[in-house]
Amino acid sequence: MPAAVDTATETPLARTRRARRIVRLLGEIHPDARIALHFDNALELLVATVLSAQCTDKKVNEVTPAVFARYRTAADYAAADRAELETLLRPTGFFRAKANSLIGIGAALSERFGDQVPRTLEELTALPGVGRKTANVVLGHAFDTPGITVDTHVGRLSRRFGLTTETDPVRVETDLAALIERRDWTIASDRMIFHGRRFCHSRRPACGACALARLCPSFGLGPTEPGEAAKLVRGTRGDIEALR
Repeated sequence: MPAAVDTATETPLARTRRARRIVRLLGEIHPDARIALHFDNALELLVATVLSAQCTDKKVNEVTPAVFARYRTAADYAAADRAELETLLRPTGFFRAKANSLIGIGAALSERFGDQVPRTLEELTALPGVGRKTANVVLGHAFDTPGITVDTHVGRLSRRFGLTTETDPVRVETDLAALIERRDWTIASDRMIFHGRRFCHSRRPACGACALARLCPSFGLGPTEPGEAAKLVRGTRGDIEALR
C-alpha cells in the first residue's frame, strides 16, 4: 500500500489536519498509552525522569522503590550521603552524574521552592540536570499542564510522519506545538512513544502492520507485507513493562 502523502506539496492546513488525525488514530491504536514510570507525586516523577536518561523505564522502576523509600522529601535528597545515593542509582547508569543532579535538585527545591516541585517550565528547567524533556514530563503527568516530550521516539516519528524536518528537540517541540492542539500535547507524546516502541522502530518499522500507513510519507522504510511486518510488532495492550 503506497503512501498517499506528498509533503513537498502539502499545504500547512493539510499538514495540521493530518497531524491531528494521526494523534486521534494513535489513540485508537494505543488506548492504553500512558507514562511507564511509576510515581506517586511530583517529586517522585521528577526523580524518576532524571534517572530515565540513557536507561530503560523498566530498570528505573526497579530502582526507584528503594530510592523513594530512602528519600521522601527534597531536603532528604539535599542531605543525601553521596556514596549511598550512588550505590542505589548505579543500575541506571551514569550514576555519579545522576546523584549530582538529585542532590542539586533537592537543594534547589529546599532553598527556593519550599521543598515543592515548581509548576512552570522556566522554573523546572532552572533546576540542575533538568531539561525541557524532563520538565514537560513533569508538567504533563504531575500537574496536568500540557507539554510535548521530545524523546528519541517522538523525534523519530515526527520526522517520519513529515511533521518536522528538524533534529534539534526544541525545534521539533516547536513544530509539533504548532500542529497539535494544546490540550493533546501530553497524550500525543505518550501515544507517539508507544507507537515508536511497538511499531515504528528505528531500524525496521512494521510498516505493513501500521494503521497509519496512508498518513505516513515514510511508508516503505520497513516491510510492507502484513505478515512479515506483524512479526516486528512488540508488546501487547497493557504490556508496558516489556517495552523498551
